[in-house]
Amino acid sequence: MTPKSFVPLIDPFDRRVRDLRISITDRCNFRCTYCMPEEGLKWLDRAEILSFEEITRLARIFVENFDFDGIRLTGGEPTVRADLPLLVEKLSGLIVPSTDKPVDLAMTTNGSALRLIAKDLKEAGLTRLNISLDSLDPQIFHQMTRRNHLDKVMDGINAAREVGFHHVKLNIVMIRGTNDHEIVDFATFGRENGMQPRFIEFMPLDADGAWTMEKVVPADEIVERINDVYPLEPILHGPEPAQRFAYKDGMGEVGVIPSVTKPFCGNCDRVRLTAEGKFMTCLFAIDDFDLRKTLRSGGSDRDLIRQIQAAVGTKWAGHSIGNVNFIRPPRSMSQIGG
Repeated sequence: MTPKSFVPLIDPFDRRVRDLRISITDRCNFRCTYCMPEEGLKWLDRAEILSFEEITRLARIFVENFDFDGIRLTGGEPTVRADLPLLVEKLSGLIVPSTDKPVDLAMTTNGSALRLIAKDLKEAGLTRLNISLDSLDPQIFHQMTRRNHLDKVMDGINAAREVGFHHVKLNIVMIRGTNDHEIVDFATFGRENGMQPRFIEFMPLDADGAWTMEKVVPADEIVERINDVYPLEPILHGPEPAQRFAYKDGMGEVGVIPSVTKPFCGNCDRVRLTAEGKFMTCLFAIDDFDLRKTLRSGGSDRDLIRQIQAAVGTKWAGHSIGNVNFIRPPRSMSQIGG
């Protein structure tokens, strides 16, 4: 079959953009310290949030016109959005022009509701799952998430695997003095259960503004500590955010996301859509572009295509964390989409 016509989306630094992160809600049933305040965060009004039809229309434009081959649903916590499998079904039907295959549709979740919804998500066409799991210790898990739901998350992980999500990745935000003593424990857990731990450096996107460089556990340190127990070898790194390492004994992989100490901005192929329809070209972007306004004012697909192209034309080289010119984004992680 002849591939359909599309125009690659290229940013000012000659990086091809083809991965879309869509936040479908700013709400969450957890209150993770690195993401949200314990209380007092003002939620978006329901009318402000993009409908499933609006999300699907925008996703179709990215896939069919710019050949995007990856979509990830985020939040907040995406599973708190009602009728989520319906949205998954709509998005999983999108076909990538260059391959004539369905878009790779993934989701990041805290896992606490997966026992209830995993089967429906799999049947609707969800391809992959990343599950946040910041501690294997119930007390530390409660300290980091402000919720006593480790048992629900573990059950959710089991439910996901039971229905056919065989390559679950575990997202672990490492914070110095909180959970960094569990690095090898997570490696062991992943090896024994056939899952890939992905250690994420603590980023300055917490709503409380408590981030400091001293709380960051560098990716190199994480790899070194695992390698001391389970020898590793690097895997060639592509545009994905994680640097991956394989265990030399063949017992799987581990990933690290060095957002702070070794930014991977030079290979970035991602853009983001917030729950209220603001288009962001970087997780740390200060400016955004209001696609919802164009949608709801009767804008055509061509209008949206031009707006997206103009926005990507402003994508910067990198976020500058740790430099004197770094400006902290006005939104916390839950308001952007993880």
